Amino acid sequence: MLLKTKPADVFVDRHNGPDEAAVAEMLRVIGVESIDQLIDETVPAAIRLKKPLNLPAALTERAFLAKFKGIAGKNKLFKNYIGLGYHDTQLPAVIQRNILENPGWYTAYTPYQAEIAQGRLEALINYQTMIIDLTGLEIANASLLDEGTAAAETLHMFHSLSKKKNATRYFVSEQVLPQTIDVLRTRATPIGIELVVGDHRTADLTDETLFGAILQYPAADGAVYDYTDFISKAHDNNLFVTVAADLLSLTLLTPPGEMGADAVVGNSQRFGVPMGYGGPHAGFLATKDAFKRVIPGRIIGQSIDAAGNKAYRMALQTREQHIRREKATSNICTAQVLLSVLAGMYAVYHGPQRIRQFASNVHALARTLDAELHALGLEQTNEFYFDTLDIQLESAELQTAIRQEAESAGINFRYFEQDGTARLGISLNQNTELEDVQDIVAVFSKVLGRDVRQVAQADEVEVTWTDNLIRKSEYLTHPIFNSHHSEHEMLRYMKQLENKDLSLAHSMISLGSCTMKLNATAEMIPVTWPEIGGLHPFAPREQAAGYTEIFHDLEKWLCEVTGFDAVSLQPNSGAQGEYAGLLAIKGYHDARGDQHRNVALIPASAHGTNPASAVMAGMTVVVVKSTEEGNIDVEDLKAKAEQYADRLSCLMVTYPSTHGVYEETIIDICATIHQHGGRVYMDGANMNAQVGLTSPAIIGADVCHLNLHKTFCIPHGGGGPGVGPIGVVADLAPYLSGHVLVDADGRTAGAVTSAPWGSASILPISYAYINMMGGEGLTQATRIAILNANYIKARLEEHYPVLYTGSNGRCAHEMILECRHFKKAGIEVEDIAKRLMDYGFHAPTVSFPVAGTLMIEPTESESKEELDRFIEAMISIRKEIAEVEAGRTDAKDNVLKHAPHTAATVLVHDWERPYSREQAVYPTDYARSYKFWPTVSRIDSAYGDRNLICSCTPIEEYVDAEEKLVETDKGPSY
Repeated sequence: MLLKTKPADVFVDRHNGPDEAAVAEMLRVIGVESIDQLIDETVPAAIRLKKPLNLPAALTERAFLAKFKGIAGKNKLFKNYIGLGYHDTQLPAVIQRNILENPGWYTAYTPYQAEIAQGRLEALINYQTMIIDLTGLEIANASLLDEGTAAAETLHMFHSLSKKKNATRYFVSEQVLPQTIDVLRTRATPIGIELVVGDHRTADLTDETLFGAILQYPAADGAVYDYTDFISKAHDNNLFVTVAADLLSLTLLTPPGEMGADAVVGNSQRFGVPMGYGGPHAGFLATKDAFKRVIPGRIIGQSIDAAGNKAYRMALQTREQHIRREKATSNICTAQVLLSVLAGMYAVYHGPQRIRQFASNVHALARTLDAELHALGLEQTNEFYFDTLDIQLESAELQTAIRQEAESAGINFRYFEQDGTARLGISLNQNTELEDVQDIVAVFSKVLGRDVRQVAQADEVEVTWTDNLIRKSEYLTHPIFNSHHSEHEMLRYMKQLENKDLSLAHSMISLGSCTMKLNATAEMIPVTWPEIGGLHPFAPREQAAGYTEIFHDLEKWLCEVTGFDAVSLQPNSGAQGEYAGLLAIKGYHDARGDQHRNVALIPASAHGTNPASAVMAGMTVVVVKSTEEGNIDVEDLKAKAEQYADRLSCLMVTYPSTHGVYEETIIDICATIHQHGGRVYMDGANMNAQVGLTSPAIIGADVCHLNLHKTFCIPHGGGGPGVGPIGVVADLAPYLSGHVLVDADGRTAGAVTSAPWGSASILPISYAYINMMGGEGLTQATRIAILNANYIKARLEEHYPVLYTGSNGRCAHEMILECRHFKKAGIEVEDIAKRLMDYGFHAPTVSFPVAGTLMIEPTESESKEELDRFIEAMISIRKEIAEVEAGRTDAKDNVLKHAPHTAATVLVHDWERPYSREQAVYPTDYARSYKFWPTVSRIDSAYGDRNLICSCTPIEEYVDAEEKLVETDKGPSY
């Protein structure tokens, strides 16, 4: 007997859902002989790649992890006291294992279907409450991308609110974090706002051209100032004031809200989230209740369900870009949900006393270190400080000597120059112990030629701040922050929340344009390695050789996939990638003296972030019509390209289209834009339908962003993190984002995010995916995605018309189902979405890009068995609709209108519905065997917007709720 040898455990077979037999059956249903035939009938021949992707051969999971361990080992783990908004911290193991490493949390989607997202919504309410309490303000959103982005969002917000005519200048304290100033300048310049950077103590606030100001608390050099008078004078002159604050310090320092600040922003990283070489971390933004209608990002609010019970959902959704489009003042489309959940759980687990103790310990050690350095003859300039010392040195030579000694001891300080003198910053953190202070003192002692003394710490340290800097108000008083301090209680609380949420661990999430594919465990493993999480983003580059290799390889591979010449990994969301791409185009035009080129052509079908990003980049949006078939109206595009030829900056186009079709005119479209001097930006939301088959470069694009959280497997994390790098052709490469503090490979353009490489610590996920798939595997994933979509189309189109297809009747990787005709029977698309929950499924994308429709994307990771379960659920729901259409079921009192059905709904003694309990909750055998129970009935969103509550329920209601009986479901309001 002969035995053949070949790899037995190939990753691509783990990633793709259908096996060989399933593929054959699906092809039969579609009506083609092979996948090759299907692809030929779907993807236009003119844009097909002429050769396979040139990527490294695929590795097994075991081989990849062994290889990556070596790469990660090239990173050097120093003790980091650099500060500047990033601090070493400790993520409790119970939170790491049960949230960060738990697919029940990290594979969930943005909570658009709130009834099956109550767990993470409650976790986000906790986060918002924590931010509100610590900042002393009235309302907070559910996180932003980072501190710099949050600061920039308040600049936009207050500029739009200012009633001062001709006020186009914004005061920025010179002690705001350097990277934040960098991001502010990037965001301000395109819209004609000038930053006035200076000393807040001498600023002229009577200047009528100023509309606002931003301060840092504590300052970048660690000094703590009382900003009460500054804020009062600013308000007297009709200026809005933002304060960028450190969360841990606010447990001891008077919160900025009590000083009168209009907004407080910052980074919640030091609440348990690893530094990760810069991200991802949850930025925060708190403001006054008066600004609740204009606050950017997402707010989680409390409402009621159909039974009158408390329920959470995303509030004030009319602010989102798909509604406001070119009138939006923000392009924020996501949040850092997973990271804000971690930070919020850190507060829940530790509670106010323990967090305050962390802060007390940090300050006490800083005082001890200050005394020791003073004894060595060093000058510390901060009169008041929390955790950071500012050492003024005699010479640059002394600074160099200290650096050499510190780095030889595995220690990083901050080295900078201020007021013409060499300075050194030391920021202590939660993990700093007395032994670490001893090591720091030893460095200075050796350089100064002094004997190393034994450092001692007093049991008590008197706070020397002025009285008005000392916090007197309470915080984190809600029971949720005072009930789960033992690990057992914390474990149970997190599990209770997890059980309320549907994720990919339960069933497929077929969201069109959102690509909810497998996030393989092997891809996730390195994320929590210390070699990945433990690096400060401003540590010397030579300490991050492993990261440098990851960046270099990933950029090279993404260039191969896109056909472009250069890639920037900095943007930390898809919308940030859009913005960075448009800035590259703007930079190109400006460098050529074409500053007048400011018109962006955008198809009517584009995602709402496209026009919002264009306006933020200083462009004027001109909308291009769509044809009845859903394609770009080429004649209208050509007419407008010619009309605006002298001013044309770019076209923003999604490919395949948002309607799920490979438009055959795409090459002609791109050529038209180039003919009139413009550039083509491609929205990469649907890049997973291109990889290995075509590319942005082939269709004629000049720049595109890539959603690594879609195409390249970074998990959605309940609504974030995301990563949105951009690829560009060679002549746009000089205009990719740089960074003020780190040489990002010679790039000098302004930063779009706080960290040089954005969310660096989750790039290993995409790195792993490409390594383990290889070029052939990536291409096969695209082919299977198209197969799965066309299989669903073939089985559902007789029940739900498919709105758009290509010339051969095929869809791309997604399709839109027509549901508007059900309105005649009183059935809305929302009713279908809610009813799917009873079948154990998350709804497809609702009413985008066409109102009243469902956009379905199955991804390549779903097996035929799972696709069939979803298809059967949709067919069953269609039959339920038919019962209403035929008049056999009441148009208002039916199983669709009352969906979803909770356990409390069906366990009532007197069941008076015109359908059975079994039909309500067990519509299929699968639902009976693997039931997922929504924990609330249909939520009344309008009620929540009218009665906005975005923090934890008041304690009185919390107590009363224990005595309240669950009411019978009253059905939806009409």
